Amino acid sequence: MVLFNGANSGPEAGAIYERWVESNRDTGRASGSRAVDIRTALIEHFRDHATILLATEAAAEGVNLQFCSLVVNYDLPWNPQRIEQRIGRCHRYGQKHDVVVINFLNERNEADRRVLELLTEKFSLFSGVFGASDEVLGSIESGVDFEQRILAIYQECGTPEAIDAAFRALQEEMDEQIRARLDDTRRVLFEHFDEDVHQRLRLRLADARAQLDRVGQRFWLLTRHVLADRARFDEAALAFDLDRPPREEIARGRYHLISKSQPSAGGGAAGESSRFLYRLSHPLGEYVLDEGKAVATPVAQIVFDITHHPARLAVVEALRGKRGYLTLTRLAIDSYDREEYLLFSGFADDGAPLDQETMEKLFLCGGRVSAAVSIPKPQAQRLAAESERHAKATVSRSLEQNSKHFQEAREKLEKWADDMVLAAEKSLADTKEQIKAFRRQARLAATIEELLQIQEKTARLERQQRRQRQEIFRVEDEIVAKRDQLVAQLEKRLAQRTSIETLFTIRWAVA
Repeated sequence: MVLFNGANSGPEAGAIYERWVESNRDTGRASGSRAVDIRTALIEHFRDHATILLATEAAAEGVNLQFCSLVVNYDLPWNPQRIEQRIGRCHRYGQKHDVVVINFLNERNEADRRVLELLTEKFSLFSGVFGASDEVLGSIESGVDFEQRILAIYQECGTPEAIDAAFRALQEEMDEQIRARLDDTRRVLFEHFDEDVHQRLRLRLADARAQLDRVGQRFWLLTRHVLADRARFDEAALAFDLDRPPREEIARGRYHLISKSQPSAGGGAAGESSRFLYRLSHPLGEYVLDEGKAVATPVAQIVFDITHHPARLAVVEALRGKRGYLTLTRLAIDSYDREEYLLFSGFADDGAPLDQETMEKLFLCGGRVSAAVSIPKPQAQRLAAESERHAKATVSRSLEQNSKHFQEAREKLEKWADDMVLAAEKSLADTKEQIKAFRRQARLAATIEELLQIQEKTARLERQQRRQRQEIFRVEDEIVAKRDQLVAQLEKRLAQRTSIETLFTIRWAVA
């Protein structure tokens, strides 16, 4: 057993500290502060030699007990955040075992029973993967205030009935406070955070529909457009019933979109034979993609509707009431590998340029084609110039990235070459030393038999020496070949072939 408290001044702690200082004299781990180092010494002694750490509240903060997986609360603080701190010493990120929490309780004390009930049911301190709920703990005004309310009940209530009534009133107040704080938090999130923040936080919209990732959203919208006259769509279930298949090999039936938040629907029961998984690689998904890419995109005016978009897009909202022009080009770079980029270029009527992110987010909004238009020559020339500049910058970044990869590969090759040559040369040097040693023994041999044995061992080592010299030449040849291969790869990367294709040009407006 190890004792741990605020002072850590006992003789046993002192002995553990002295041993720790001696064993770490040359490691540089000692900080020079006895108060800090003795805490480290006691925790490491508990980890390596002891079974139980008996600690006061001093061990609830600033120590890592991740190697431990059992927490016994001899007494329960009334402040739930202090209990969470205790559990958090063991239940930390990277903990490989379930952490068991045991709470001692005086069952004859009605107030103690109600405190445990609050901590367990309202704060979820002793259940779940991560222990206390951050949402709930963040919703109370402060752990200290809550602790004072509990203290008042202990001091003022003398009967089980009075204790029960006081705790019931506190619980009802907490329920209202927690619910109001969570509602406010969710409202702030949806009103002030952009849609990409919603994606990262994995939030659900108010109607609790399953949310797709960005690629899934676009694939779903494209599917609805291409199959509008062939299928009936169920938005809530992210599914559709295909009535008129576009190709013979595509079956009629119900298709469910695979998403991160929806389990796969493969291999249904006998009554669900018409239910299919719908994905990018499915023949129907490939048809939708091919049809989408083949759609004609004449110059047109598109009005994007930010007003009715379900989540906030701050950069698009800043364009409300404005108009301008943009074009989308596809840049393909063929070198060692093929790279493709979709590059937006555009500006507003007042001449202000739009960045890539803003134009990408424009197309997250719903929109309508309002009219066919023609792009005036000055605007068309500016779009072409900006597209060319954007493409050149992207090619330069690609070349820079390729150069970085080459430098990393060259450094790895040089380190590998050094290791290979050093290993071969060391083996050869060891063999030479053994041959020298046997030759010294041969000069001192007392009998013909002993001299013969030494000569045979020397001959074997000399043959090994010749093989090792050949191995050095082979290693050097292999290094040269790999260097030639690396140079050839670099030449391929430098010999870039680029192609640029304009996908569409539009007159845009945000309403």
